[in-house]
Order: sequence, then structure tokens, then C-alpha cells
Amino acid sequence: GSDLKTYRGQNQMVSYPRIPGHEIAGEIVQNGENVPSEFQIGRLVTVSPYSSCGKCLACQQGRVNCCPYNQTLGVQRDGAAVEFIALPYKKVFLVGNLPEEQIACIEPLSVGWHATNRAQVSSKDIVLVFGCGMIGLGAIAASGYKGAKVIAVDINDLKLEKAKALGANYTINSQKENLEKKIFHLTSGQGVNVVIEAVGLSETFKKAIDLVCFAGRVVYIG
Repeated sequence: GSDLKTYRGQNQMVSYPRIPGHEIAGEIVQNGENVPSEFQIGRLVTVSPYSSCGKCLACQQGRVNCCPYNQTLGVQRDGAAVEFIALPYKKVFLVGNLPEEQIACIEPLSVGWHATNRAQVSSKDIVLVFGCGMIGLGAIAASGYKGAKVIAVDINDLKLEKAKALGANYTINSQKENLEKKIFHLTSGQGVNVVIEAVGLSETFKKAIDLVCFAGRVVYIG
């Protein structure tokens, strides 16, 4: 979705002109010096599209994802919608023999998976996921894999069907149903244990707080 917005000139985080592409499936065609032997020519890979300076406070604390000097492929620097791209080997990950279409999904799906880790989702939880785009679907699949009951919320019925196919126990179209009434009915008036917000709107940020139970957890992906 973000690459499409970049292509259309609608991504406010992007500096233009810019080559998009941050969800990557590739093949190793050449290695530089000191690259480990497992990175053999012909191996299929995916890539972490982010950079970090290694010197700031966040990096020194091991929170390289919070580096204020990050430059994301396709956002602050040119991305992978090109024939060849050169990257440090530490940003490259071997992926076995997955189809290229699946390899390109690893980066966005991993964002949703990471959100469930931050929320410490377990089989005891009822998890509400706002947004059934690629990242939200990753959170839905990961929550189901961890044994939680999952409620998926979106305004697009086709996306809700995908959420159901990936393990959502309940789906709610918030334009057609009373969201609060449905959530509190499903949770016996308590609210959900975990909310994962994967939309990025002020309305859903607020709803996350309104619908989580006391002592619950909220993760904002945006």
C-alpha cells in the first residue's frame, strides 16, 4: 500500500524524486569482500529496508528501529523497483525456496507479527485488530497462531473475508455494525485484552483505548 501511495505521489513521508520498493524478493548475483559463505550466488533473499547510524542513543540501547537517522528504502532513499540493488549483507536474509510472491510478503507480515510479540499475545487473550491490510493481516495470522481469539475490524468486506481466511474468529464491518456494542457483547462487557491498531487514523487510535479492558495492552502500528 505505501509503495502504491509513493508511486501516486501521495506518501507524505517520501522525498521526491524517488524510486519506490521496500518489500523485496531478490536473488544474489554478486558478493563483495568479507560476505559470509552462506550467501551464495543464486540464493533467494529478502531484505530489511531500514538503516541505522549505530551511534545515536537509540542504536546504543539496541533499539536500532528507533534510529532518528533511519533511511528506509523507497522512502528517504531509492528503493528496489530496479533490476539490481546493492546492500550490506547484514540487511539480507536467506529465505529458502519460497515463491517470490511470498518472499515479498515477509517484510509487511513480520511487522504484524512483531506487534503481537510486543503485546505478549497468548492463548488466553482476545485480540482486536483494527485494519485488514497486509500488516493487519499479519497481526491476525500471528495472533491466531499463538492461540488467541481474534476480532478483525475493517470497512471493506473483501478484506474482512481475507481476515477470516487467515484465522479471525469474528469480523466486524464498523460502517455497518455498532462496533462498541459488538465488542462488549463478545467480551461479556469487559473489553478485549489486546488491541493492535494497523490503520493509522486518530479515530482508531482513540477507539483502541475505548475498547481495551482494564490491564489490557494496546499496540499502535499505524
